[in-house]
Amino acid sequence: MAQEGRIDLNRHLQGFDFSLRQLLDHTSGLPDYYSLPAYRKAVERNEEPWPAEDLREATLAQGRLFSPGKGWAYSNLGYMLARNLIEHVAGQPFAHLVRQMICAPLGLDSVKLAETRSDFARLHWAGAQHYHPGWVYHGCLTGTAADAAELLHALFMGRLLNSSMLKEMQIRHPVGGAIEGRPWTECGYALGLMSGRCGDIGRMIGHSGGGPFVSGQPRPFRPCSSKA
Repeated sequence: MAQEGRIDLNRHLQGFDFSLRQLLDHTSGLPDYYSLPAYRKAVERNEEPWPAEDLREATLAQGRLFSPGKGWAYSNLGYMLARNLIEHVAGQPFAHLVRQMICAPLGLDSVKLAETRSDFARLHWAGAQHYHPGWVYHGCLTGTAADAAELLHALFMGRLLNSSMLKEMQIRHPVGGAIEGRPWTECGYALGLMSGRCGDIGRMIGHSGGGPFVSGQPRPFRPCSSKA
């Protein structure tokens, strides 16, 4: 949508003093909702997700971590606000946009936005049967490993973004060395992408993450060619 001129990455979000770009590279100063003890306890008890506005207010009540652009801190709330902006501008629900703009053009038939507990019934992990994906307020995609690989390959081959936007997406903010529990030995963060080195393996770009029952780390090795 930024490529089409429908969203300005550098414009401040209404009611805030940071931009969409700062949400995507985590330099907005927003706290993270995962740091709320009540959130983690509710997830552990398999409760229903809170109303989005309640989650937002509880997270913001923790206070800003720093002024926009003056630091770095991962914030899932930032991604939630980015999703809200995308839906508002497009006038369409996020699930529809994922299908229309990503899955359909790339033929990713297995990928869908999980929105109910039943959407997790097809997953391989027993713990997923009780988890409500609504606790991931910015959205939780499910699909096959093959389609995850195809999505990243298509992205870096320019099938979703033009060369200028793809280059802009990969401009990274260094965040330090090794991350506990993750493969990175040196890491930076770009616009929704982690970018760094994994020891002798070399440079990788992608994203790592985890939840109550699983962790995942889809990432292509660079350089990436059209024959990969």
